[in-house]
Amino acid sequence: MTHRAPFRRLCLTTLFASLMLAGVAAEAKEWKSITIATEGSYEPWNLTLPGGKLGGFEPELMEDLCKRMSIQCKLVVQNWDGMIAGLNAGKYDVIMDAIVITPDRKKVVNFTTPYASTPATFITSKDNPLLPADKNIIKLHDDEAAINAAIAPLKAALKGKTIGIASGTVYTPFIDKYFKDVADVREYTASADAILDLQAGRIDAVFDDVTFAQSMLARKENSNLTFSGPQLGGPIWGEGEAMGVRMADNDLKAKLDAAIHAALADGTVKKLSEKWFKTDVTP
Repeated sequence: MTHRAPFRRLCLTTLFASLMLAGVAAEAKEWKSITIATEGSYEPWNLTLPGGKLGGFEPELMEDLCKRMSIQCKLVVQNWDGMIAGLNAGKYDVIMDAIVITPDRKKVVNFTTPYASTPATFITSKDNPLLPADKNIIKLHDDEAAINAAIAPLKAALKGKTIGIASGTVYTPFIDKYFKDVADVREYTASADAILDLQAGRIDAVFDDVTFAQSMLARKENSNLTFSGPQLGGPIWGEGEAMGVRMADNDLKAKLDAAIHAALADGTVKKLSEKWFKTDVTP
């Protein structure tokens, strides 16, 4: 009896677990429609067009993915700093805002396969460029010595200056860690707000994604701004940009993953990338 009892308990436990899983499967959503949150002000990834419609690389990509999944999609605007909290509170089903996958974010968000991978750079005024623009990409890994050596010229140029950075981005802790000892770091709710302060002379530089920077510099009103220094990329920014869903929504993640893989395979992501970024950002 002493040998049989544990086996009986194991059988009952297995049966109970199977019934629980069956119940979960029975209650799984069909996902006939989903709501996607985006910032609507992070050009050219996403932007608000005249009339209020959302456009840009991500809304157009999302439209394609939803057709592939045969799912009705609704895009809503949400500030970045509350986006992840809103997802987990059930306000929407997907977040899509040039979100870079990081170990910390993976603890609270279930990420899809990446659909882009981009470097970052500084933007300054042409009257005070700090460093000449350099299109070369310095790939950074988790190597403190290599990082410090690569950014030494940037730190010297930014000594005593004020750097603007959007709060809660993958770049924020990097700037805080490596530049707060030489410069004043000012955080903003949105990247576009940092650009406005740069224009007004309230800060000396903005650090952000290269594709966002290109979009800003292409605007007539920003003709006095320029890239400054090299582009910083590589594994330090994570696995790439992806969409986020709630941890429990593995079925939705699977649908999105399949659609993203298909859009990458047939060149759709590359085509949209070249349309909006003038370069290929496919991972």
